[in-house]
Amino acid sequence: MTKLLTATAIAALGATGALADDVKLGVLLSFTGPIESLTPAMAAGAELAMAEVSGDANFFDGSTVTPVRGDATCVDAAAATAAAERLVTSEGVKGIMGADCSGVTGAVLANVAVPNGILMISPSATSPALSTAEDDGLFFRTAPSDARQGEVLAGILQEKGISNVAVTYTNNDYGKGFADAFGAAFEAAGGAITLSTAHEDGKADYSAEVGALASAGGDALVVLGYVDQGGAGVIQGALDSGAFELFALGDGMIGDSLTATFGGDIDGTFGTAPGSDNEGGAAFAELATSAEFDGTSVYASESYDAAALILLAMAAAGSTDASEYKGKVMDVANAPGEPILPGELSKALEIIAGGGDVDYVGASAVELVGPGEAAGSYAEYMVDGGALKVTGYR
Repeated sequence: MTKLLTATAIAALGATGALADDVKLGVLLSFTGPIESLTPAMAAGAELAMAEVSGDANFFDGSTVTPVRGDATCVDAAAATAAAERLVTSEGVKGIMGADCSGVTGAVLANVAVPNGILMISPSATSPALSTAEDDGLFFRTAPSDARQGEVLAGILQEKGISNVAVTYTNNDYGKGFADAFGAAFEAAGGAITLSTAHEDGKADYSAEVGALASAGGDALVVLGYVDQGGAGVIQGALDSGAFELFALGDGMIGDSLTATFGGDIDGTFGTAPGSDNEGGAAFAELATSAEFDGTSVYASESYDAAALILLAMAAAGSTDASEYKGKVMDVANAPGEPILPGELSKALEIIAGGGDVDYVGASAVELVGPGEAAGSYAEYMVDGGALKVTGYR
C-alpha cells in the first residue's frame, strides 16, 4: 500500500513538475530609442505578473512562464517587426505583452500578430487609429486611447485659464493622433491654437522648430513628444531662447528623465499620463518596491496588467492558443466576478479552476470597452521644486 501511494505521488509530481510546459510570453518594448528610460519599469512590471503565475498548480498543472524580450525601438517599424518575428518563429511565444509606441505596435499587429494568430496586449500604444485596426480580435490595450487624453489635457488648460497655445508633436502615429484629438477638444472649448507642427526625433538642434513656434506665440507650449528625444530637445530650445516658459505635456513626456534633465527650470509645467487612484495601484507599488523597481513609473502598472490579462485568459480558456483564449480577455477583465488586485493572481487562478468568474481590477483599475481598449483614467502631473508630483486624477 505504501509503495502504491508513493508511485501515485511520483506520478502526480511528474504531472505538475517535470511534465509541465514552459509557456513563453514576449515582452516587446522599446529598450532603445526615445522612451528607453520608461521601459525598464514597464518590463519589470510585466515580468512580475509572469513570475507570480509561473509554477502555480492551477496554471496548466504548474507550467512555468518565461518572458522573452524583444526591442521595439519605438520608431523603427522594420526593426520592431523583425524582433516580433523572432519572438514568434524562433522563441515560440504564445502571446506578446506590447508593443509600446503606436506606430511600431500597428506594424507588428499587421505584419506579425495577425498573420501568425498571436495575441497582443499593449500597455501604452495610445493612437486613436488603433481602435479601428484590422486585428482579428487579437489586439487589446490597457492604456486608453489618446482621443480621451486629448480631451483631458485640453480641459486642464481651460481650467487654468490658458486660452491660446502652440503645439509641437512627434512626427508619427502617436504624435499626429494625439495632436488632432487635443486640437479638436481645445478649439471646441473655445481655445485657439496658434500653430500645430510636427518635429522629428533624433535631431541635435531644434532651433528652427522653436523659432516657428515662438513666432506663432501662445501662453504655453504643448509638447506631445518623447521625453528622451525630440520633445526634450524642443523644450531645451525653448528655454535657451526664452520662447516659452510654460509647458503642457502628454504622457510620452512624463518620466523621471524629464526632471533629471530640466529640474526646477520647468517648475509649473504640467501634463497627463494614464493613472488612477485605486487600491490596486497601491498594492502594485508595494509589490514593485519589494521587487526593487519603481511601480509608480509611467505604464509600469499597465504592463503588469497586460501580462496578467494574457495569463488569466489562457487559464480561463484552458489553452495557450490565442485563437481559443482571445475570447476570454474581455471576460476576465470585466464584471461579473471576484475582484482581483495585484498579488492575487494565484487567487484568480484558483477561482477560474473551480469554474468561477473573476473581474480583474489590477494595478490600473482595468475596464475594457469597445474594441478591447481601456476605458481609462488619467493622473495629472506638475513639476514642483524640480520634481514630478501627481496633483489629481481625471
